[in-house]
Amino acid sequence: MHRYFVQLSFKGTRYHGWQIQPNALSVQEVVENAFSTLLRAEISVTGAGRTDTGVHASFYVLHFDVSEMISDPARMVYRLNSFLPSGIAVQKVWEVPPEAHARFSALSRTYKYFVALEKDPFTTDTEFYLRIKPDVVKMNEAAKILLNYTDFTSFSRLHTDVKTNLCQIFIAQWEVENNRLVFTIKADRFLRNMVRAIVGTLLDVGNGKLTLEDFRRIIEIQNRGAAGASAPAQGLFLVDVEYPENFMS
Repeated sequence: MHRYFVQLSFKGTRYHGWQIQPNALSVQEVVENAFSTLLRAEISVTGAGRTDTGVHASFYVLHFDVSEMISDPARMVYRLNSFLPSGIAVQKVWEVPPEAHARFSALSRTYKYFVALEKDPFTTDTEFYLRIKPDVVKMNEAAKILLNYTDFTSFSRLHTDVKTNLCQIFIAQWEVENNRLVFTIKADRFLRNMVRAIVGTLLDVGNGKLTLEDFRRIIEIQNRGAAGASAPAQGLFLVDVEYPENFMS
């Protein structure tokens, strides 16, 4: 049996997230159909993690197993892209050791959230438009507080099946890029809805609804009801997944 990693990207607007689910179109379902058609076998793929409905990925990784070695991975990329719709693209296919796992072998994941400060009809699916610019300095002061904690229950969707809400955040910062704000967050793992809940709560700080002390207390109370509303899905991108060097091509 041969195991392969696949690097791909997708625009999540049309899809109900990555994970296959009944009565809703998912990225995983579309990708599995393309693989199964191309390889003329029932192919199951395992992704780096779930994404919510409407969330995008400029860098995503999945793995799949096949009994026969793929002789020309570059040609497979070309053929896969001819089967896939315009909102999903494959960049690379490469063989990895059998113990490599797209989800469990990941060392870190990085997300970016894009906030538009100027109305733009061409970015309505990929940025969250704010009419009034928030206080970026205050939001960065609040973002630094995240690095001092590991329990992010207050930013997790309720009733999920995870065993722990502990995460190690390595980077959390806002930057101003022309007429938009970009929030970058990198961690060893993320909880369901965590990034959007953090962004929504940081925007409350930037809009003066919460103080830095309020933000710290929200983390410590470990209650999702205490945090702000989740930021809309369309501004969120998974932009990187880090693996051990010997798993990368």
